[in-house]
Amino acid sequence: MELRLAKPSDIDIIAINNNLMALETEGKELDMEVVTNGVKGVFDKPERGFYLVAEINGKVAANLMITYEWSDWRKSNIWWIQSVYVIKEHRRKGLYKALYAEIKQMAKLEGIKVIRLYVEEENTVAQTTYKNLGMQHSYYHLYEADI
Repeated sequence: MELRLAKPSDIDIIAINNNLMALETEGKELDMEVVTNGVKGVFDKPERGFYLVAEINGKVAANLMITYEWSDWRKSNIWWIQSVYVIKEHRRKGLYKALYAEIKQMAKLEGIKVIRLYVEEENTVAQTTYKNLGMQHSYYHLYEADI
């Protein structure tokens, strides 16, 4: 397994994985053109975030995205883990664990104080994984409004 920052040549596989993740976790089929352009938008404007991928035999087997939220309380960015996907045949092999460990190390080097993510309430498998890696359930509830 090799961990690395994603490159523009990874845009298509990340977009495919994002679509698969939405279908598996929320039953939503996303517009591939929109998703592909959304992934491309991270590469076009690095201030939006970055992707980290895990490769096996030269092929992307897992990916996640980090986006930034400025915290005036901490005078530091909070890193949000998003768009996590591990290709089915590579699940339960430690890929997410390795990606998470790498993100934690990168965050320490950058002076990041908090890493957050959100997870579907019914996705107990993912919740167990996050807890087993030392993340705690936050006391915040997430609200949103579609515009």
